[in-house]
Amino acid sequence: MLNQTEVNDFILLGLTDAQGLQHLSFISFLLLYLTSLLGNGAIVTIVIAEPRLHTPMYFFLGNLSCLDIFYSTVTVPKMLTGLLFGHQPISFGGCLAQLHFFHFLGSTESVLLATMAYDRYVAICNPLRYTLVMNPRTCLLLAVASWSTGFVHAMMHSFMTSQLSFCGHNHIQHFFCDIKPLLKLACSSTSLNMTLLSVVTTSIVLGPFILIVLSYLYIISFVFQK
Repeated sequence: MLNQTEVNDFILLGLTDAQGLQHLSFISFLLLYLTSLLGNGAIVTIVIAEPRLHTPMYFFLGNLSCLDIFYSTVTVPKMLTGLLFGHQPISFGGCLAQLHFFHFLGSTESVLLATMAYDRYVAICNPLRYTLVMNPRTCLLLAVASWSTGFVHAMMHSFMTSQLSFCGHNHIQHFFCDIKPLLKLACSSTSLNMTLLSVVTTSIVLGPFILIVLSYLYIISFVFQK
């Protein structure tokens, strides 16, 4: 992705400039981050190591734990560095990479949660057909579809953002590179980027949310009918 700009790097302004809050926030977020890494890492390890957990539910749970590890790692280390040392510079390429992986992993998680809701719906409402419907091949295809959807969604945003021109002001009012803060710094038209953000991202969030709600409504209805 090529982009001819006058700005080669950006400055992440972080969460706060208050010295006391910076140190307190650093300790708090570091503990939360380490807890997340240890917890999700333990889940992935146990799911892989224990044969009895090689079921669709735990397969998707392992995927979700991997996503959570990667998702937090995309933004938190840079944020912690900013809290410890102040405003952080980030190259244009690094900024695009962070934007891409943030949306890639976030949208993948959204779709994967809908997949997990569907898995629970089949397990509870159609238990006799569960092993047939949620066979290993289907589970693998659903996981690949989740990751692929997230990747394509993120690629659209990162490509469109790479085509913008940036000049002058390069301070990002955020602790990581996200689309909206970047669009505020663009010198060229951002109408197409905003349309893409509104339509596609809303669909990625709203579509899985509706599927999750419907799945659990069917589950609740099935349970009460029993």
